[in-house]
Amino acid sequence: MSLNRGRIGSDGSGSAGPSRRSVLAGVGGGLFAGMAGCTSIGSPGSTGGGGSSSGDGSGSGGGGNDDGPVAVASFFSFYDFGRKVADGTPLTVRNLVPTGLHGHGWEPNASVTRDIIEADAFVHVGKDFQPWADRAIQTLKDDGVDTKLINVREGVELVELAASLDPEEEGVGEGRGKDPHFWLDPRRARTAVDNIAEGFVELLPEYEDAFRENASAYKTDVLDRIDRDYEDVFDRAERRVVQLAAHNAFQYIGVRYDVRMRPLVVNLAASGDVKPSDITEAKRVIDENGIRYIGAGVFETRKPAEQLVAETDVEAYFPVTPYAGVREDWVEQGWGYEEIAYNINMPTFEVVLGNKAPEEVGGEGWAERWRNFE
Repeated sequence: MSLNRGRIGSDGSGSAGPSRRSVLAGVGGGLFAGMAGCTSIGSPGSTGGGGSSSGDGSGSGGGGNDDGPVAVASFFSFYDFGRKVADGTPLTVRNLVPTGLHGHGWEPNASVTRDIIEADAFVHVGKDFQPWADRAIQTLKDDGVDTKLINVREGVELVELAASLDPEEEGVGEGRGKDPHFWLDPRRARTAVDNIAEGFVELLPEYEDAFRENASAYKTDVLDRIDRDYEDVFDRAERRVVQLAAHNAFQYIGVRYDVRMRPLVVNLAASGDVKPSDITEAKRVIDENGIRYIGAGVFETRKPAEQLVAETDVEAYFPVTPYAGVREDWVEQGWGYEEIAYNINMPTFEVVLGNKAPEEVGGEGWAERWRNFE
């Protein structure tokens, strides 16, 4: 919530907690210093650096406005879920991750902590996934700020990390040894939608019916449909192995649809280095399975994919993304989780599994645009 607005407590009424203006004034520059820096991963259209959601064009949703309650999200997928749940209510949902940046591994500047303190709710992915979000949450708790915390991972059953994972990878805090990328499985994503709806209901109980109806409709009309269509793609595939020139973020698709996802970078960070042994193993998988096409991460370096095209029988690479960020053109077209599934991931899986030729998927011009994309 803006510092100039009335405060909303967890029950929707006025709150007696410390004012956010006083917290912001009291912390000064020291508290935010630990939030500074940038280890972000760029993409086409990226300007790099930290920053807030206010100027990137991807930040608002729902039916609210600048004078009403605001929820901010630490990750694009859950911003998108949140804006769908909030549709038709006064609640505005904003994405904190700037356009063109990957939501996992990004380190924002101090303005993002201010956005969270000013907000009525903070939608986050759970402990030990985004360190900057953990630090911001600790700041809220230490200073008694009443921003509503909504953990989208609450109650989600995580799967074990892939056997090929780097042995130094720690995983997810108390869920150490677990894979955090659960939202790629549309069925697990349903739980995240429910968690967001519950949090919004606690924030604005007078709009409970709208939140719950929107959540139910999104799960049925979008997530269940995506699940069925993914299932059809993978059921038609004769090959059960997919090689990706990307980090280890797609295991949940493999688990859900009984296919082996082979990441090139075997740790969880999108910025993980590619070792010569990774390339050697990918070449082996490509040769043994007669793979002609591979997937490459939209927000990751394309050099390893280019190397595999140059040094194997692979003809081309096509895009995949774990919904962790958005490009400028996706924002302009209003793409969310649903549109990315149907316009990016699903066509690529059709191609890399050998179901269809690149020219047969994604609509007119898709293959030309995304073949060996820059």
